[in-house]
Amino acid sequence: MEDTLLHFLSNIKTSPLPYPQAHSFPLSHHDYCPALSCPRTLHFPTLSSKTNTASLPPKPFKTPETPSISSHHTPPPPQSQPHEPPNTEFQEKILYLDSVGLDIFSLINHDRPFILSASLSNIKSIIDLLTSMNFTPQEFRRIISMCPEILTSTPSTVTPVITFLLREARVNGSDLKHVINRRPRLLVSSVKYCLRPTLYFLQSIGLEEVKRHTYLLSCSVEKKLLPRIQYFEKIGFAYKDAVSMFRRFPQLFNYSIKNNIEPKLNYFVVEMGRDLKELKEFPQYFSFSLENRIKPRHQCCVEKGLCFPLHTLLKTSQEEFMSRIDVCCNSSVPLRSSPLYSVNCDVDSSTNTE
Repeated sequence: MEDTLLHFLSNIKTSPLPYPQAHSFPLSHHDYCPALSCPRTLHFPTLSSKTNTASLPPKPFKTPETPSISSHHTPPPPQSQPHEPPNTEFQEKILYLDSVGLDIFSLINHDRPFILSASLSNIKSIIDLLTSMNFTPQEFRRIISMCPEILTSTPSTVTPVITFLLREARVNGSDLKHVINRRPRLLVSSVKYCLRPTLYFLQSIGLEEVKRHTYLLSCSVEKKLLPRIQYFEKIGFAYKDAVSMFRRFPQLFNYSIKNNIEPKLNYFVVEMGRDLKELKEFPQYFSFSLENRIKPRHQCCVEKGLCFPLHTLLKTSQEEFMSRIDVCCNSSVPLRSSPLYSVNCDVDSSTNTE
């Protein structure tokens, strides 16, 4: 079509006029000869009918569609723009935490608020600080899983804690990693309102070498330490005896009254029928499992008619415990003065010599 049109136009330019002097006369439009009017008659219909089907004229009909397309796409950017920066930052945090070997699925499911509240720069700075302390990837993952709040802290809040542990709690530099691994929550505890008051309290009850029990420093004196001492006072211990128990076995501060101390104490008094004085000498009793250690061994001794001291009953291994049972059952009845003597032994007292 374009070749035909060009050929037609070229013929119009090159064909000579039949009247060379036509411009010298004031001829009207109707005075032109049919030869000239024919091309014009041919020209307009031909151009108008063919160019309407060409690629150029349809463009104006497509231009009205352009605003509708642009208007259709312009609203989404304003709607997604406000959410885009947070999502992008959150993704950057997740990618970074994944790069340092953390369990990002656990963090997203359980600790998402901590990730959202912490800035990426703070997360990087605290991880750099812990890395400088030579924590292994396994240790680092364990620390974050135990205390994800560390991600929201900053070097400016963690550094005072480390200084306190080294200078006031007298922790050796070589033991610092062990201290933090055992109790990561120390890093997010306030020196002024938690660590220092607890240190002073433990020193006041005579606990020697607090540096060996730094896991207690993050505990509240009013909410955790004092209530446990007061509980033992209520059941009949004098204050000094209760304090003596905790001084002898500081881990007792970490045991739940309702889920640990109370049921074991009830079994000790009601079922075992022992004296509270034994607990004063052996407070480690509360560290043993009631179902897996205390009850089975006590029942075994009752069946055999034996009564071991509390530390012998619980501290020995299973093999050693059974060996003691065999020795006692296959030998003569122990003397009354022997700690192995049981009042349940069905033996004539005359056979026992002092």
